[in-house]
Amino acid sequence: MEDPTIATNSPVGRHLDAISEDNPASYLVFNKKRIQLVTMITIGRESDNDIVVDNKLASRHHAVIQKIRDAYFLKDHDSTNGTYLNGQMIPRDKYVKLHPGDKITIGTMALVIS
Repeated sequence: MEDPTIATNSPVGRHLDAISEDNPASYLVFNKKRIQLVTMITIGRESDNDIVVDNKLASRHHAVIQKIRDAYFLKDHDSTNGTYLNGQMIPRDKYVKLHPGDKITIGTMALVIS
């Protein structure tokens, strides 16, 4: 069963999304490209993810970046090999706050928050 996210599955999440639309965007740097962070970005090997990772160490639906109010959070989606933030494996059942300069590692691929 998929883990429900605040922004897509609850009235509170939709409200938080609506009040944070005017805030300046942050970016994710991946393969030397800047990707604007939006309400929710999915990361994994499957083609239905927002960021597709071509790496055998990545799970089909590996992780998610979720915007809540003015902050972004990273959550591992019970991946096989884990999700790393600044070299440390994040807990599988917790959202971890992201900051500019943070490095997310999935398999051998790195994404940087800008």
